[in-house]
Amino acid sequence: MRALLLLFWSAALLAAADREVYWALWFDTEDYIAPEADDAALRLAVELEKLDVRATFKIVGEKARVLEQRGRRDVIRALARHDIGYHAENHSIPPPPAMYLRLLGMDEGAVEFERREGQGVRDLQRIFGVTPSCYGQPGSSWGPQSNIALRRLGIPVYMDEGSQVGLDNQPFWFMGVLHVFRLGPYALRANLDEEGKLEDAKRLFSERVAELKRRGGGVLHTYYHPTEFVATAFWDGVNFPRGRYTPPGDYRPPPLRSRESSERAYRIFLDFVRHAKSTGVRIVTGRDWPQLMESPVRPLEAGQAKRWLREAIDVRGAYAAADQLLAVLGISPRLVDGPAQRVASTLRAPALPRHLFERGKQDATGYLERHGRLPSHVWFGAECLSLADFAATAAGDEGGAEVRVRRGVLAFERFIAADPRKAFTWAIHPENFEAPELLELGRLQAWTLKAARLK
Repeated sequence: MRALLLLFWSAALLAAADREVYWALWFDTEDYIAPEADDAALRLAVELEKLDVRATFKIVGEKARVLEQRGRRDVIRALARHDIGYHAENHSIPPPPAMYLRLLGMDEGAVEFERREGQGVRDLQRIFGVTPSCYGQPGSSWGPQSNIALRRLGIPVYMDEGSQVGLDNQPFWFMGVLHVFRLGPYALRANLDEEGKLEDAKRLFSERVAELKRRGGGVLHTYYHPTEFVATAFWDGVNFPRGRYTPPGDYRPPPLRSRESSERAYRIFLDFVRHAKSTGVRIVTGRDWPQLMESPVRPLEAGQAKRWLREAIDVRGAYAAADQLLAVLGISPRLVDGPAQRVASTLRAPALPRHLFERGKQDATGYLERHGRLPSHVWFGAECLSLADFAATAAGDEGGAEVRVRRGVLAFERFIAADPRKAFTWAIHPENFEAPELLELGRLQAWTLKAARLK
């Protein structure tokens, strides 16, 4: 009987663990113009500490330097007791990331991102004493090249909300970086201006938590900006609208809230946080995510990978299309990048002689080993197959003297935004700005897209 009770208790604990819901609260801490935003960041940090809630403050490099120049050690100390993330070097001074990355390839773009954004990371390390736990783009100014640079900078997590890439409204791996991004219905906020809507916001939060528990657990997040609690408009919209450059000497402060309005905003927010805590969510920061997730490198049996790729070149839960192709090629599991460009097949023959196919397969393996990314195409003599066609052909290889050539369709591309204008809508981008080139790079890198599994 005692053994049965222990078994039942263990099963109950495992079931409860499976249903655990994680909640991240983060602040884009960016307004380096209005001193009132410094006080807002301080108050939020202190009030949350009283509630025993650790948040992630994603800080702009220039904001950190301005806090230092203003002698606001009180703000720096208070923020440092929470988690420190990174939110770009200067946020909105043109050109923001999507503008300068748009016409660059993967490697050149990664180097340029690190050149422009690396100083902010180093200043946060100097001022706060830690490497930022995560990064999030300013506004919708996204570019996949940033992921390569983030790995070099030692930042393992991309935490933000946007439309460019996502997977089932839950965390995912993309280019070897853990993304808590595009959570959609699980990105929740209370309106700071309408106290009458607070109960609806609390009710929705509870419903989303219950929903995730029924699904076996999951992740949701909430984000604000300290400046929202003291200003009625964003600081950058006042000074850098539609790509306009304003020199520092001409900066204008954003219009400020009245004291009553500001106090109402804090009151609504803190009530919302107290409610979130009461639902039993596990509160986490950007620094917690890597420890909470299973390894993205997982063994995969070649036969299973072949079966999946023959059906469709797609994401299969915690296995990216790249993982499946590596297994088919007999390469040990590892993180790789997607191809740098899209190349069409020139090979039109219906089949390849065995010796020529094996030579091309060996060449593809050598490229991958040398460059750490999938090849955009694979050579068979003087002709080539696109990566998609090569993957489909390799998966369909049944042995024999010839290998039938198959055409591959990249089903995983549906997880990348299709509208090059809507995906980059932001008051700071120039009017009608669009970046189809960045979405195309995103589709190429979606070979690496897969679900992130909670431990």
